[in-house]
Amino acid sequence: MKKMFHLIMKIGKRIFYRNFQTKRMQTEMDEKTFMEINKTVSYYNTNAEEFAKGTLHVGFSEIQNMFLGRLPNDAYILDFGCGSGRDTKYFLEQGCYVDAVDGSARLCELASEYTGIKVKNMLFSELAETEKYDGIWACSSILHLPDFELADVMRKMAAALKENGIIYTSFKYGTFSGDRNGRFFTDMTEESFEKFLRQIEGLSIEEQWITSDVRPGRGEEKWLNLILQKSLKPMNYR
Repeated sequence: MKKMFHLIMKIGKRIFYRNFQTKRMQTEMDEKTFMEINKTVSYYNTNAEEFAKGTLHVGFSEIQNMFLGRLPNDAYILDFGCGSGRDTKYFLEQGCYVDAVDGSARLCELASEYTGIKVKNMLFSELAETEKYDGIWACSSILHLPDFELADVMRKMAAALKENGIIYTSFKYGTFSGDRNGRFFTDMTEESFEKFLRQIEGLSIEEQWITSDVRPGRGEEKWLNLILQKSLKPMNYR
């Protein structure tokens, strides 16, 4: 009986220690995530005018129209990390209903002025809508999240989509993850994103392609573009 008691106590201590370590690691990840996101948001607040000027008039209609071609004519779209408001304004001009959000308060001000609608200041992790949008446009935005935070945010994006809803998103092409020029980036390749997406129930890759950066002087930079679709049917991966 005494041996059994000591065995139970030993197992209990191991379970407690393991749970303690897990919680400590989670806290450390939460703190690290907060620091990375805060640093990136601070960058965009500080450089909002320059960033908006550099992206506002970049030609992006081919991909915008590819996205719209998969949506109903009066689609309800979430511009998730709208930046300058370039894409929001285009979608509004095509007769869509648009909610626009961004983590940078200053970019929200500039985008509100440019688009004529109120742009909400919020972090990606604060998305809490359910089956509201026909499409979510996340152009060069959620790439600023560490992969473990990105997975949670993409689950929220899937929840916010209507059945058969569409996501467009893009990542710098590569395998790098970390700080780059004052912002955090998670780069992706076709292989790494397919592996990553296995964590996200209900989303499948409908189309993917690589493009060069459309901003002047940055054509050597490559981007992974993705069209994802929400489906309640289970996904089969090889």
